[in-house]
Amino acid sequence: MSVVPAEAQAKAAEQAGGTAAAETRARTVTPAAAGPAAAPRTDLPSAAPLAPAARLLPALAAVYRAQLSRARVARIPLLFVATFQSVGIMVLMRGVVDGGDAARAVVAGSSVLVVAFVALNLLAQYFGQLRASGGLDHYATLPVPPAAVVLGAAAAYASFTAPGTVVTAVTGCLLFQLPMANLWVLIAVIPLAGAALAGLGAALGLLAPRPELATLCGQLGMSAALLLGVLPAARLPAPISYARDLLPSTYGVEALARGFDARPDWLAVLADLGVCAAVGVLSLAVATWAYRRAAVR
Repeated sequence: MSVVPAEAQAKAAEQAGGTAAAETRARTVTPAAAGPAAAPRTDLPSAAPLAPAARLLPALAAVYRAQLSRARVARIPLLFVATFQSVGIMVLMRGVVDGGDAARAVVAGSSVLVVAFVALNLLAQYFGQLRASGGLDHYATLPVPPAAVVLGAAAAYASFTAPGTVVTAVTGCLLFQLPMANLWVLIAVIPLAGAALAGLGAALGLLAPRPELATLCGQLGMSAALLLGVLPAARLPAPISYARDLLPSTYGVEALARGFDARPDWLAVLADLGVCAAVGVLSLAVATWAYRRAAVR
């Protein structure tokens, strides 16, 4: 067995180190030093520009048509239930209310209750389920403004209530012998009260952490519209009457009830409709903010 001298071992280590350093410099050489073959290619196509985002009104119209088509298929049985429920309430109240202000309040409250059932209750459930199932991700990938999604769905659900509201109002006028000359007020009451209640329902559905809570909030809101809207305001205790003033549908009920008077106070009707419109704008703004908040999570 031969022994290698220490000097020979040192020379061998120096040669190995020099070879490794050369290989490292060869691997880390810059593309410019590597020659023309490593130069970047300039014949590649450039990235196509992104399409512009959809404008609010066309996007709103598209969402409205889609939601209205969906509601026509899936919500007709529920609209029948809402109308039948409101007519049944008026039939029950007919046994304890003869006429006067109480009769006007019952008919107006039952008519707006159809709007509350669909625009508040069902829209809260819809957005709650949409958030839980990840359906908001579909809308988030589209070049559609968030306001168009909320406004389109709210407008579709609100307009979907028009037939049931008109049927309920006409039936109530026949039951309580009220004049039908000013039922055209429904042309303003349905969209304004519908916008206020739909915005509230959408906000409840989008802010609720679970779809079960969204359904519960929608049911509670509809129950509040039933109890505080159908019952005459003069017969409610003072604390409950204050809560009635906070309900968005109250002002639609008051506007419709004033239309049954022999000589309606049109300034008061306009004031009630103005409050309803202001609440509608506020509730829809809150719903749009809630949609943005839920879509980015």
